[in-house]
Amino acid sequence: MSDACCAPDEQNRNNSINTSPNNFKPSEEVEILTSHIKGGWFSMGSDAKNVFPGDGEGPVRDIFVDDFDISTFAISVKEFGEFVDKTSYLTDAEKYGWSFVFFDQLKSTDYDQSVKDAPWWIKVENAYWNKPDGSTDAIESIPDHPVTHISWSDANAYCEWSNTRLPTEAEWEYAARGGLKQNIFPWGNEFLVDGELACNIFQGNFPDQNTDPEDTKFTVPVDSYVPNKYGLYNVVGNVWEWTQDWFSRFHNLEINVNPQGPNEGSTKVIKGGSFLCHDSYCNRYRVSARTSNSVDSSTSNMGFRVIKN
Repeated sequence: MSDACCAPDEQNRNNSINTSPNNFKPSEEVEILTSHIKGGWFSMGSDAKNVFPGDGEGPVRDIFVDDFDISTFAISVKEFGEFVDKTSYLTDAEKYGWSFVFFDQLKSTDYDQSVKDAPWWIKVENAYWNKPDGSTDAIESIPDHPVTHISWSDANAYCEWSNTRLPTEAEWEYAARGGLKQNIFPWGNEFLVDGELACNIFQGNFPDQNTDPEDTKFTVPVDSYVPNKYGLYNVVGNVWEWTQDWFSRFHNLEINVNPQGPNEGSTKVIKGGSFLCHDSYCNRYRVSARTSNSVDSSTSNMGFRVIKN
């Protein structure tokens, strides 16, 4: 298995951009549909053998989280657009002038800036939250899809404005499990539900033969498929979701109440997998799965959901 379908290896772009503090004030008018999650104990992580050793999914540990309200859906293009309209915020991708796009999303085959060892990732100029393939207007074409090309810093800025925050990894996983104990998926242990797909992942032979119907080849609307028992939609598949936590493959087993990960790090935890996950290549469309990315990274398969303060 490889992790290059999750995010390119060349994520930290290694050139300076304007990182001055955001100068907008929190809004009091943002309406975000949330699901109330009653806190409690749960078994976090996985001891399964068919996982990436460097991900640090295990060991399984008993964790307690307090009550919280988490967005029912991933933040959509339309919702992020309202933030930009009110604040004139520029995402990291816009500051750099490019972002990573899955090659099959591009209308043209004339490109040469692919990533070493992962040629399906293309550096595309002008690929931003509002133009996920570098040209198509997302506000007009896919307003109800999850916003993508969002770095951790961008997601955090949206939270500052909307009086929300990113979930900790523990909160995210507790909510994604939907009250089920150590099940593989938000709905249970069987991948198909009554013979049907329950999430948006890659179908066919990754990366060249995508047999998904046209309307599910890439992102799908945030309210697609059936929610888990906590009422959350698309917590696996569709887009990766940022969390608060710095990444480490090792866990402090002495802290089992509202853990928040290490105090510092070089990358942030992302959860849930995306439309590019495939069982033969990246099986991270599981609730315990985890990987990470640098805070300025953005791709066409990374988004976020929020917790209300």
